[in-house]
Amino acid sequence: MGSKGIIGILTGGGDVPGLNPAIRGVTLRAIREGYEVVGIRRGWGGLVNLIPDKNADNTENIRKLSADVVNRASRTGGTFLHSSRTNPAKLTKASVPDHLKDKYTDDTNDVTADMLKNLEFLGIDYLIPIGGDDTLSYGHRLHKEGIKVVAIPKTMDNDVPGTDYCIGFSTCITRTIELTHMLRTPAGSHERFLVIEAFGRYAGFSTLLPTMAGAADRCVIPEHPFDMELLTDLLSSDRRNNPSNYSVVLVSEGAKMKGQGEMSFEGEETDMFGHKKLGGIGDKVASELKRLSPKYNNGRTVEVINQKLSYMVRSGHPDALDSIIPMAYGNIALDLLLSNESGRLVCVKNGVYDNVDLDILKSGEKTVNIEKYYNTERMRPKFESSFSKQPFLIMASGK
Repeated sequence: MGSKGIIGILTGGGDVPGLNPAIRGVTLRAIREGYEVVGIRRGWGGLVNLIPDKNADNTENIRKLSADVVNRASRTGGTFLHSSRTNPAKLTKASVPDHLKDKYTDDTNDVTADMLKNLEFLGIDYLIPIGGDDTLSYGHRLHKEGIKVVAIPKTMDNDVPGTDYCIGFSTCITRTIELTHMLRTPAGSHERFLVIEAFGRYAGFSTLLPTMAGAADRCVIPEHPFDMELLTDLLSSDRRNNPSNYSVVLVSEGAKMKGQGEMSFEGEETDMFGHKKLGGIGDKVASELKRLSPKYNNGRTVEVINQKLSYMVRSGHPDALDSIIPMAYGNIALDLLLSNESGRLVCVKNGVYDNVDLDILKSGEKTVNIEKYYNTERMRPKFESSFSKQPFLIMASGK
């Protein structure tokens, strides 16, 4: 048992490489400082399903962490604590655990009162949630309820406000570049257009940076509705100018064609944070490219290779940045707790580790600065932008 208190840690939302190194960073430092660390399983779901009874079996919901456990896990991707998109402020009736069904009977329920009781039952003095906007927004709620919270940002899209860097982003763009280059082989062999749908619901960082790195000729991002005729014209020109007679476009999953009312979704079902599952814009672009191609290729139809990267870019081990930065984030979180500071978000600002008030999560979406970094007429990064004195990842600095 730690003599100084108990720290709870959880991972919520989509998994990314770098979560396990972050858990390790927190745990090793906390143990050395005299704390006990409790891992809460399946994000906020572990707290929702916990039964506050000393005789109850809660091994499915919590796990005591040790140096041996986190050292073994830190070399792997994903999260060994598991994850979920549970929102305790909007818990569906079907998700209410059996021991609370008599208490919460609405279609959606705010079970925060029981979350606070469960944290008290566990004896948790500090809480460290690792996640994106959705997971951290509920951490912000608990902070307002009096829980000492220090948050760590995570998301493939790199769109959490207040930080230049979110865990998982470097591996995402590294994988996107690698996989796109691999897909050039069939594209070149068959002289086709190559359409690749990548991550990016509201922000286009995960397609803009790989394009800047040379992975694609063009990219379309959520921040600017794109003209399909213009895209076909540009890709046709790129294809003619390529000795291997092919061209490549990266498509953010949240991108929209001009005149398209909303994003493309796989269905109408939403998660507890109100998000529909994105998917399908790559299919639409591929279909339209083929249909329009004769107009820009002397009457000939150009075939299309259409690939959705999806889970491939969030699978496997973390790259170098997503092995190092999470360790630093974990240690900064402990620095804050040791100073009795809470309600903070660990971050990187202009290449320097720092922390900001959790209220920044309410400041609005973090998106690509189009005027500065994206050429809307050429559908690619503005390579003529001055990169001097810009943040390390340049376009990841937000508004």
